[in-house]
Amino acid sequence: MEDLNAILTPGMLVRHPDQPDWGTGQVQSNVQGRVTVNFRDMGKMVIDSSRIALLPVFDG
Repeated sequence: MEDLNAILTPGMLVRHPDQPDWGTGQVQSNVQGRVTVNFRDMGKMVIDSSRIALLPVFDG
């Protein structure tokens, strides 16, 4: 499967499609298909881009 999060760059805001209770997260890094995100209500998580397509947040 292709990298569904290739466009994500540090500083962008995202949500996890299957974990709405985690809140909005800020991308910390995106390296070799692993996106590190600091979620407001869950803390720092590493997401496998081949399995989860994070949802960009444009409204803050």
